[in-house]
Amino acid sequence: MSCIFEGHEAASDEEVYRDELKLADLAEPLGFDALWGVEHHFTSYTMCPDVLQFLSYMAGRTERIQLGSGAVILPWHDPVRVAEQVAVLDIISSGRYIFGMGRGLGRIEFEGMRIPMDESRERFVEASQIILQALETGIIEYDGTYYKIPRRELRPRPTRGFDDRLYAAAVSPESVRIMADVGAGILINPQKDWMEVADDLDQYRQTFRELKGVEAPAPIVTGWVCCDEDEIKARDMAQEYIGGYYEYVLNHYELAGRHFDTTQGYEYYQRLSKAIHKHGSSKVVDNFIELQIWGTPEQCYERVLDIRSKVGNDGFNGVFSFAGMPPETAERNMRLFAAEVMPRLQQLDDTKAAS
Repeated sequence: MSCIFEGHEAASDEEVYRDELKLADLAEPLGFDALWGVEHHFTSYTMCPDVLQFLSYMAGRTERIQLGSGAVILPWHDPVRVAEQVAVLDIISSGRYIFGMGRGLGRIEFEGMRIPMDESRERFVEASQIILQALETGIIEYDGTYYKIPRRELRPRPTRGFDDRLYAAAVSPESVRIMADVGAGILINPQKDWMEVADDLDQYRQTFRELKGVEAPAPIVTGWVCCDEDEIKARDMAQEYIGGYYEYVLNHYELAGRHFDTTQGYEYYQRLSKAIHKHGSSKVVDNFIELQIWGTPEQCYERVLDIRSKVGNDGFNGVFSFAGMPPETAERNMRLFAAEVMPRLQQLDDTKAAS
């Protein structure tokens, strides 16, 4: 499950944190395998500016559950500090950390961080090389275009490799190719038809094999969940909350904005912006709702299986609280999914996923 800390008018930011942390505390006792956080800045879209801080807090409150970042946005950070923070988090969590990274999309965030969006691709590639080498060797040094780092030793020393715990957020075909080069599994945040995602993954897997000489890890899919025993109520929830969430997405990322036309490395979003102008935002919102997980427990289970048959994911990451959903509704949503859907998903045979 993921906690995204989405702000809304019905609650103060502190109250949002209180309610989300209550859900985070439920993740381990309800039987979830992993708890994920996100990184975003400057708007109420998701109010978690330091995902490693959140996960470090949760490491001290849990014993078993894995802790994933979905994702640390590398261009916004000093890679030295990321390597140090990751090393510490992995030690204090006894190796439970899953390192998810990304290159970022929001113009408001890049401008606030004083980083040109045009540089995101190259900065991500350099920063990922620096950090992964440091976590593997315990030594951090680099002489690149954007980062010049004198040779230093990481202390505390990293104690475990991240070969099987490395993922990267990718939506666009451009990002998918970059992540294959890095050697990361893919975190899929659905925004387009699943068959388009499957096509991107085919290219990713081929590129991964060519570059790494081994098969790519199976992806993890994130999905926005509205689960209820009543099918009509679940559908209404999806319209109100999943649709409402995507309105936040459109606003935060300025997906209808023309700035993508002149920003290098974001060609996919140029096309998406044109589609929004042509068909209207309501069509895009409706499409997003159809990509998500909503309905009765049986319908939610079948939706996850249908996605799995297309993209071959061996993990599903549910978001249960978003778009001003009342805390009691969010908890009921999460508990029902955990009781009636999750155990069936955990029993699936990984080898039967598509690839």
